[in-house]
Amino acid sequence: MTTSSTLLMGAGMGLGLIVAVGAQNAYILQRSIRGDVAMAPIVAFCVLSEAALILLGVAGVGALVETAPAAITVMTWLGVVFLLTYGAYAAVRALRPGGGLQVGGDARIPSTMGAVAACAAFTWLNPHAYLDSVVFLGTLANQQGGDLRWVFAAGAFLAGTVWFSLIGFGGKALRGLFARPGAWRVLDGGIAVMMLVLAVGLIRG
Repeated sequence: MTTSSTLLMGAGMGLGLIVAVGAQNAYILQRSIRGDVAMAPIVAFCVLSEAALILLGVAGVGALVETAPAAITVMTWLGVVFLLTYGAYAAVRALRPGGGLQVGGDARIPSTMGAVAACAAFTWLNPHAYLDSVVFLGTLANQQGGDLRWVFAAGAFLAGTVWFSLIGFGGKALRGLFARPGAWRVLDGGIAVMMLVLAVGLIRG
């Protein structure tokens, strides 16, 4: 394969995995719409985390992950607890009459470091992050052989950078819609359901 086709394949596979609706994406978009924290550190953290996971896969750590089922099990249950806890808070916000969060009007505004810490939990306590980015992308990258594996990894990294920048900085376009408390209740309700579904999915494997 040529360098350009390998780069495009890496970008396509990376985008296909990253764009899938998940807890991390939902949280980033939620914070972006609210505009209550600086998004640059959050986007940078997610981009660097994705790069680290991809590099681990290309370096061959994917094989190690596959041989450590106990570690994956621990990660799974930690992820389940975190998702259910966050989902419960979202459900409370959605069900509270008059409790919809208006842009810039939430008294419980997190610190930027707190938001980054939440992203860290969504990223590194998610066993699918290891299976997708480390094992799956790592395997595909190494199938390219030679230096092309790094070209494939660069494509996947580029896709992640574009996606996280889009949802991290693009939430401004939705702030007019979410200026109404009712819209926040719908969003929080959707997030609560998503977290429950994801947690059940982790339990079922």
